[in-house]
Amino acid sequence: MKKVLVVDDDKNICELLKLYLQKEGFDTFFAYDGSEAVNQAKERKPDIIVLDVMMPVINGWEACKLIRQFTDVPIIMLTALDTTENKVQGLNIGADDYIVKPFEPVEVVARINAHLRRAEKTNDNTENKQETVVVVDNIDVDLDKYEVKLDGKIVKDLKPKEIQLLYFFMTNKNQVFTREQLLDKVWGYEYYGGTRTVDVHIKSLREKLSSKKSKWEIKTIWNVGYKFEIK
Repeated sequence: MKKVLVVDDDKNICELLKLYLQKEGFDTFFAYDGSEAVNQAKERKPDIIVLDVMMPVINGWEACKLIRQFTDVPIIMLTALDTTENKVQGLNIGADDYIVKPFEPVEVVARINAHLRRAEKTNDNTENKQETVVVVDNIDVDLDKYEVKLDGKIVKDLKPKEIQLLYFFMTNKNQVFTREQLLDKVWGYEYYGGTRTVDVHIKSLREKLSSKKSKWEIKTIWNVGYKFEIK
């Protein structure tokens, strides 16, 4: 039975989602502030987290950052702020999806199911790969450890999805991929977010992996997409 952690200080919303999620067979439990959410995520190890943004003690942004330090489970943010700036902020700290309030509970359930299927597909693909360590020039990625080294030093603060994206690029050198193809290959074809998330993750990778010694680059192919190019 899949476990869902719902985090919202509005207990009416929690009870409403509980009815729909338990009907679908999910083991559902709750937290009512950001600090409790982090503790529940550590102790009960949910398969997916639905996380409200505006909460007491610790807000959803900070809770998401803390949770991302120890798990890569999908996180769906609940927010009343339907702006590009807020969505980009969430993507930068590791959120996978957004649902804007007010919402239909059936949509929340549908997105949870979609992200869980995507996560299972990603795990299956990773397990089927014989090569979990890939090295190109001055950079190497170890998917077993979720660790990246640049010029022999571990790169800190890389998000799990950034590492997965980098691994995909490095195992498909000099090939051009559209944003849609990258969403399909790295996030899963059922990802509900827009292609903007690809741009955000690539911008972050470029900033964190800057080195004058590099003989490679994540290159923008205008009007098409991106490729990991060996110079």
